[in-house]
Amino acid sequence: MGLLTFSINVTLDGCVDHREGIADDETHAHFTRLLEESGAMLWGRTTYEMMESYWPGVASGETDAPQSLKDWAVTLETKLKYVVSASRSDFPWTNSHHLTGDLRTAVQELKDRTPAGVLVGSGKLATELDRMDLVDEYKFLIHPMITGHGPTLYQDGLPSTRRLELVSAEPLGNGAVAMHYRRAG
Repeated sequence: MGLLTFSINVTLDGCVDHREGIADDETHAHFTRLLEESGAMLWGRTTYEMMESYWPGVASGETDAPQSLKDWAVTLETKLKYVVSASRSDFPWTNSHHLTGDLRTAVQELKDRTPAGVLVGSGKLATELDRMDLVDEYKFLIHPMITGHGPTLYQDGLPSTRRLELVSAEPLGNGAVAMHYRRAG
């Protein structure tokens, strides 16, 4: 059985707005490595639509981008992508699949059949999955900035505090820190 890992960019004040943070070669290389090590991506519809509107063009060369973005896009193009959505069922991007049925059951089955693990990159979906005790690990890239706005990490709350164990902390040259935690036993 694979692990479900919540991975996202976050500022010091908890902002997870995709327009915030340091988007440089080092940051993209970090997320490309995470993606290469995982078996699949899991997103909510909104995140999927944001990703599908840009990254396929970068992967195909239709959209000009630096090499670090191309590397990410090509890796993402080949990765299995699962989408949770109640309002959309057609997901034409390469290797994209609609995750249907009971959310808890569907995600547990996805974990069971993905030994390399699943990365969830949608804040609202991760919160819901964490409420169901399905999130095993957290890989946050903490950016050295305070934005003063949201959306924020877990802004809809959790039923109880999550105790975590530090697995690793890796400072990047750009000032961000890659934090890896797992749920404490």
